[in-house]
Amino acid sequence: MPTHVSSPLVLGRGQTAVTVLDDVELTVAPGEAVAIVGPSGSGKSSLLAVSGGLRLPTRGSVAIGGRDTAELSGAGLTRLRRERVGYVFQQANLFAALTVREQLLLRGHIGSRITADDRARADELLAAVGLEHRAGHRPHELSGGERQRAGLARALLARPEVLLVDEPTSALDRAGSARIAELIADQTRRTGCATLIVTHDHDILGYADRVHELRDGRLA
Repeated sequence: MPTHVSSPLVLGRGQTAVTVLDDVELTVAPGEAVAIVGPSGSGKSSLLAVSGGLRLPTRGSVAIGGRDTAELSGAGLTRLRRERVGYVFQQANLFAALTVREQLLLRGHIGSRITADDRARADELLAAVGLEHRAGHRPHELSGGERQRAGLARALLARPEVLLVDEPTSALDRAGSARIAELIADQTRRTGCATLIVTHDHDILGYADRVHELRDGRLA
């Protein structure tokens, strides 16, 4: 199922109100990778937050896998985000006490028991992002780029229907950026997820099926 956003988003009230997203209309199909570019402050991260149900639009609608997020209870929205959405934050947000491999398997602890498939999938993804030799290390032992790659592998573990990626290559060199962009594109095609990428890195735009520019909360 596609993910669809029809969304004005206003923060604040009265004279302090700021329109962050202005009547954005965007649909991302299964197996499609869409990149969003634009200057800082244009609303790119807010678009990701709305698309993944982390923030509800002021008006309009957000449908993930055919489910309108506005119709879900708090618990239902949490379950939808956990089971259907993979979110790769610009800062990896890894748990300090867990090893890289444990970070990936954490989703199994939260949703259900960890299966043999989860363990095999974790090892496969760690190899894909070049971290198989760092699987037993904790975040403080990793470089910024390694933490970023671990965050991507964690988001991919559950084969999400929607993959939201915030600046996936900001801490990587050019070769590392190409490898991660290729992995995202490959996983998008193989798993059929709808992928939305926010990036300043124009070198990776060739891996996207579509590119949109966001300026002042409007899509071009």
